[in-house]
Amino acid sequence: MNTTDHIFLTCKDHSVSGENFELIWNEHQDILITSPQPSLEDLPNYYESEDYISHTDASKTLVDKAYQWVKRRMLSKKLQLINSFSTEEKTLLDVGAGTGDFLHFTSQKDWKVSGVEPNEKARKLAKAKGIDLFENLDAVKNQQFDVITLWHVLEHVPNLEEQIQHLRSLLQPDGVLVIAVPNFESYDAQHYKEYWAAYDVPRHLWHFSKKGITRIFKEHEMELKQVEPLNFDSFYVSLLSEKYKNNASHPLKAFSVGLKSNLKAKSTKNHSSLIYCFKKLK
Repeated sequence: MNTTDHIFLTCKDHSVSGENFELIWNEHQDILITSPQPSLEDLPNYYESEDYISHTDASKTLVDKAYQWVKRRMLSKKLQLINSFSTEEKTLLDVGAGTGDFLHFTSQKDWKVSGVEPNEKARKLAKAKGIDLFENLDAVKNQQFDVITLWHVLEHVPNLEEQIQHLRSLLQPDGVLVIAVPNFESYDAQHYKEYWAAYDVPRHLWHFSKKGITRIFKEHEMELKQVEPLNFDSFYVSLLSEKYKNNASHPLKAFSVGLKSNLKAKSTKNHSSLIYCFKKLK
């Protein structure tokens, strides 16, 4: 830890291990860093949970249903966003593609799609939809893409700086990197503090503010062109946060916090999650 760094919060892994982790505020980059970070060998163990629904198509619990409903609603918004950056070739790489819904949807809208997903179960579910996914980013060779998307993925990747540089190398000149991540400066993050579900330690290794993520990508010659809110996230995250804090979902209270977060964000622009669009500088 550098002399300018300090402990911001101590959070519990509510979904798998029950272990406590510290969030270290890195003053230079203006981000929070999970500490200790699991080794590359141990990290997959923290995803071994049926509750980790980004790797499933489950619709059993209230949280499952909310997640799947939002996922379906967001497909059109995501497509509209990437269409605004497309060229004639319309090549897309989705990193952390999960069960392949986004790629399946965009492939039906004239996009030439590729994807990366390390989870074997998720890859099998995607394959059943006709989407073949690479196991890791290193397997993507001799290709460049107009648009690369990471929907709630960047916070998971080890070796952040190396991964950003790798992603940049996979972009066409003037290509766009579209990244959705939680925002720890949002109202719902401040309300739930250590119970905020979007900290999701230790699966989330990095935690971003608008200032911090912009600074990091600028250092990699990527210019911020556009920021868009993810309004549904405050409700979903609040629902999970209530469960972590009170051992019950309390949907009405969660809805109230999520709504208040979105209303406050109208002036602060600090939504629960944000989409950042970075353009590759030549």
